[in-house]
Amino acid sequence: MELGEWLRVDPQGAKPLFDQLRTQLIEGIREGRLPPGTRLPTVRELAGELGLAVNTVARAYRELETAGIVETRGRFGSFVAHADPADAAMAAAAHTYVQAARTLGVDKGAALRYLDIAFD
Repeated sequence: MELGEWLRVDPQGAKPLFDQLRTQLIEGIREGRLPPGTRLPTVRELAGELGLAVNTVARAYRELETAGIVETRGRFGSFVAHADPADAAMAAAAHTYVQAARTLGVDKGAALRYLDIAFD
């Protein structure tokens, strides 16, 4: 499947193009469209496919690599990482949050309401 079949960036959108691309690639990975180990198109290939500047795609790939979502293997290309770093980071943050709630005597229901408020 070509990424251009489901990736869509909006030049008039509020978010920068690289960020739109980065976000959509993350969604594609989490939804299973890009399973771990999938080789991504080269920066030039994807830029051409989407009609974007090479630097735009390169920045999206760099940010994904920095976050541990994509691995670059030299001349072999860029691949979807085998582990989602968000899993470990979110588990650690959740543990810290629960510990803080317990220390303050906040029950699970109230702690979840704080999360709902924070997301809104």
